[in-house]
Amino acid sequence: MLYQLIFMLYMGQSNSAKETIKKIFDRKLPSAAVDYAMELWIASPFNFQLSRNRQSKLGDFRYRRDAAFQTITINNNLNPFQFLITYIHEVAHHKAYLHYGLSIKPHGKEWKMIFQKLMFPMLNSSVFPQDILVPLRHHMKNPKASSGADFWLIKELRKYDKDKSQQEPSVYLNDLGLGNDFDFQGRRFKKISSRRTRVLCQEVHTGREYLISGHAEILPVLAKP
Repeated sequence: MLYQLIFMLYMGQSNSAKETIKKIFDRKLPSAAVDYAMELWIASPFNFQLSRNRQSKLGDFRYRRDAAFQTITINNNLNPFQFLITYIHEVAHHKAYLHYGLSIKPHGKEWKMIFQKLMFPMLNSSVFPQDILVPLRHHMKNPKASSGADFWLIKELRKYDKDKSQQEPSVYLNDLGLGNDFDFQGRRFKKISSRRTRVLCQEVHTGREYLISGHAEILPVLAKP
């Protein structure tokens, strides 16, 4: 069971703060990225939280008007490569806030420019394996609000999730044929039609229709012979 770990890390504190965040990065990031991740934090310090797994997001940047330091949270269960991308994604939000305030769009041109600049030193084979590096470089030409919106990239990233080999065999909803049944989050659905990044599905038991991300991992229901 994962408990939310909260680390209130301020630049003005003792060296124990740096040691704490360094230990987190040593555990969570590719080894070649640890020093760079530390440099980003030291340059513009923020509160840092490790959160339990959240289905709706991998991380976030939280602004509070009355806070001396803003907050970044990242899901505790991410593999090292996804953790690094998410970390730099959120640091880019923090830097965009410091440079431009709150008047810009969350994933507008200012954020994209900063994200691209921060990611550039990491786009090499000493940090990412080649199967991730190729789609990641493509993704960074025009980064989206979430890496999960890039089907090619997320498909490669998920290969490195922990205990992947012990899970039931799954496919992406985008790869399932129309009219087929599948199980998702303990419920059974039928795939009806595709709509850009989402798929219209009907819950078999209730007949209700839902839009589900095409990147969702689902368990196909095999037809009985």
